[in-house]
Formats: sequence, C-alpha cells, structure tokens
Amino acid sequence: MSQVRGRQIAMIFQEPSAALNPVLTVGEQISEVLTNHHGLSKNKAREQAGQYLREVGIPEPEKRLKAYPHQLSGGMQQRCVIAMALACTPQLMIADEPTTALDVTIQAQILNLLVNLTTKKEMGLIFITHDIAAVAQIAQRIVVMYAGKIVESGATDQIIDAPQHPYTQALLQAMPTITVARGQRLLEIKGQVPDLANIPPGCPFHPRCPEVMDKCREQIPPLEEKSGQPGRYVACLLYEKRKQT
Repeated sequence: MSQVRGRQIAMIFQEPSAALNPVLTVGEQISEVLTNHHGLSKNKAREQAGQYLREVGIPEPEKRLKAYPHQLSGGMQQRCVIAMALACTPQLMIADEPTTALDVTIQAQILNLLVNLTTKKEMGLIFITHDIAAVAQIAQRIVVMYAGKIVESGATDQIIDAPQHPYTQALLQAMPTITVARGQRLLEIKGQVPDLANIPPGCPFHPRCPEVMDKCREQIPPLEEKSGQPGRYVACLLYEKRKQT
C-alpha cells in the first residue's frame, strides 16, 4: 500500500497545520516524498520541491523550502500540502475539506488551484466537503452521502437544480442565498446524525425526514438509477410510492 499511497493516490487533509510535521522544514517534507517514491538524491529532490512550490503559487520558493510550517500562513501551509500531494503526479487526488480552515478569499484561490492543477495534469479529484457552493463550482458529478451510505448521485447540475432525496433537498434549502428575504429563517434539518454504531432500522434518514412513511422505518431503500436519467441514482422509497400511483 505504501507504493499506492502518494504514488498513485494522494491525499490533501482538512487541517494543513496538523498534516505537516512541525519539526521539519517544508523542503524536507516535500523532498522526502520524492526520495521515497522516485529514488531521487537529496539535492535533486530539493530542487524539484522548489519547482512544486512555484507551481502551487508560493512566492520565493527557495526561501520557503527552509521555513517551518508555523512560519507560514494557513493558505501557504495548504499550498505546501498540495505540493506534497502533487510531487508523485498521482492518478487520483483526494481532498478532504481542504478549505475549511481558510478565509473566503483564500478558499477561492485554493479551489481554483486544485481545478487548474488536476486539469493540467489529467488527474482525478475526489472533493469531500459540506460546502455545496464549492461543490457546484468545481465538481462534474456529486455523490451525496448520509450515515456512510450514498443517498443520491448524478451530474452536478442535476443535483443542484433538481435534488430528489429529502436529505439533498434539505441541504440545499439550508444554504443562505441572495434571494432569501430579510428576517426569513433558513431551513433547519431537525434531529441529529445517527450514531454509526447504532444506525436505526430502515432508511437511516427517516427520523429526520419530513416525508417519512411507515415503510421507511422498516425497509432500507436501494440505490436505483432513475428511469430516463442515465447516471442519476436515488435511494428513497418515496419514489417507489409515486411510481405506483
């Protein structure tokens, strides 16, 4: 697996300050990836590390190679983590909430950077987030999950414009938009996320679903492709009922 991790699949973690080793310089950490996976000498690895820092938009990369993580801003730290992920030119990059700890301006920069780099290097990108706005900006397909299960998937415009699962609908209705009237309260999804060690029988979303039916408490809805919509999947018994009527 050590040959797969980094070499074929790279990971960008949610909190860059926790992902970086505080007692090693940025240059040492990026160089380690290159020496381990490509067998480069320390000098050659350090030279390439500087090139990767330049590629992710860090100014004065030669100077930053000597910096420790605490000497960099959150945005700079995340760029360093992205540089480490890119160092092995993986086939797939997994980004787990990579903009959570950043302010809005830096978030936009990181999102644009990820899109540009993965497009340029022809890499796949799995972007894990609760930020629907970010997903709509960068994703081609969306997979909505609840309690560890896929409840809906499809092309981005399908999910954003016409959500089918009650959970997806609630997520989108809970988003603030410029069309929300002053004083109007956003939708709140009632209840709590279930304990994954003690998931309720039936549909895991049924205790919080505004359209729950009796059979939802007993049957686990299968993830089925919608008729006439190739690639669009929904796991909800509600549509079985509509189909019968």
